Amino acid sequence: MKVVPVPVRQDNYAYLLIDTPSNKAAAVDVYDVDKVSAAAQSLGVSIVAAITTHWHDDHSGGNHEFGKKFPGLPIYGSKDKENVTNVSHPVGDNDEFKIGDNIHVKCLATPCHTQDSISYYVTDPTDSSHPGGVFTGDTLFIGGCGRFFEGSADEMGRALKYLGSLPDKTLVYNGHEYTTGNLAFAKAIEPDSPGIARLAQFVKDNDITTGKSTIGDEKDWNVFMRLSSPDVRKKTNAGPNTPDSDIMNSLREQKNNFRGELPKL
Repeated sequence: MKVVPVPVRQDNYAYLLIDTPSNKAAAVDVYDVDKVSAAAQSLGVSIVAAITTHWHDDHSGGNHEFGKKFPGLPIYGSKDKENVTNVSHPVGDNDEFKIGDNIHVKCLATPCHTQDSISYYVTDPTDSSHPGGVFTGDTLFIGGCGRFFEGSADEMGRALKYLGSLPDKTLVYNGHEYTTGNLAFAKAIEPDSPGIARLAQFVKDNDITTGKSTIGDEKDWNVFMRLSSPDVRKKTNAGPNTPDSDIMNSLREQKNNFRGELPKL
């Protein structure tokens, strides 16, 4: 199994999820069909499906063109939102399907950023060299999370706990390259955290960060997955009985209004 990021727009990622024995691939969050097709051609793989994490145009906006260019191929996406563009194979929580000969895809409902948000946990039981990965769309970012456009802090907390239940070695493939900005906010919340220091070095070493961190890393450096941290609780004015949803909501509001200086890398 191989995952190849395909940068589209200013900071979005589409992906090719490749079953290497068969050279068959799924295009994840295809926005620019020509660009994704060109990437597949350069890698010598055949696109056999599209996968959509949520309905926002910068993720699903290429589905119509995909259907025209690749007629008859499945387009997977949530069954819970009518305006996910051109989905032919609706999926929900715990649904499963295969790509190529070996790639197993499990659907994880992670509503909040949008109510239809689906994350896709991918593994290849025949390939011990790949630890498995999860396409998180705009739910989980490296060092951050998405805005609560259609959901609540409680929903985001549950979504991140759900993703956090995956094996720690699972690689994270997210929807945008926001890691530098997320690092700046994380430093303001947990300035002395060893995890944040690791994240700073990680950002310094990688211009493209997607697919290079794990669920275990996120638990260590992502403040939105660290609601019990003393620094997080202090920065959100949490008391002994403050619900996690209140802490999450305070963090997100602070991130929405954050105007801190980006780190000098």
